[in-house]
Amino acid sequence: MKKKETAKILSQEMLAENIYSMWIETDISGEAAPGRFISVYTKDRSKLLPRPVSICDAKPGKLRIVYRIQGEGTREFSTYREGDDINILGPLGNGFPLECSDEGKRILLIGGGIGIPPLLFLAKRLKGKETVIAAGYRDKSLFLDRELAENGKMLVATEDGSIGTKGTVIDAIRAYGVRADIIYSCGPLPMLRAVKEYAVSEGIKAYVSMEERMACSVGACLGCVCGTVETDDHSKVKNRRVCKDGPVFDASEVIL
Repeated sequence: MKKKETAKILSQEMLAENIYSMWIETDISGEAAPGRFISVYTKDRSKLLPRPVSICDAKPGKLRIVYRIQGEGTREFSTYREGDDINILGPLGNGFPLECSDEGKRILLIGGGIGIPPLLFLAKRLKGKETVIAAGYRDKSLFLDRELAENGKMLVATEDGSIGTKGTVIDAIRAYGVRADIIYSCGPLPMLRAVKEYAVSEGIKAYVSMEERMACSVGACLGCVCGTVETDDHSKVKNRRVCKDGPVFDASEVIL
């Protein structure tokens, strides 16, 4: 059940340039799940719409978000300190279907850029299973890589080749001959499109968490729809609301 509340910031640190990690004291942590997100409101009343941020981790009474400064709202968040209030709504959206990762299945997590943080939460839930994590970065300014490596076999791809495989996460997966039975992925649209193509070519079931600009974050405005292969019961057209019906979808059901 989603809830809007004024929560308390427990800590904040910079992980890399323009990338910040924040722990928040909140009652909604018990409903958090890998793939779900929260909406964070700024203190500037001229900015009415909240910013959606994926949940990176959760523990009893607190949850963690990792976000990138992308505009005035997230820049404001980066100035918050321990003890400050923060207005949030959540948890929102659905999560990755963990029941699909049955015992004995080989699991591949694929993340790119700011799509990497929710995979840490997911990797922790899957710890003990045969999990490979492929993470794509722009350059050697990595973040969360050490924590991810504690929860699965870690592969790194960088666009400039400064660390790991030069190229994309798919390049790294092919270079290491990774085999998987199921894929969970989060990242920018071009990466998700490549993940879907790879999954189809290899006959692997895949789920994608879509990054989409959102307004209301609760499914009312239809501002974050994505194309689907089947007609949606709500809108009566071939689309789904990323914030309400997602952000996680079966890759075979969405048009990327």
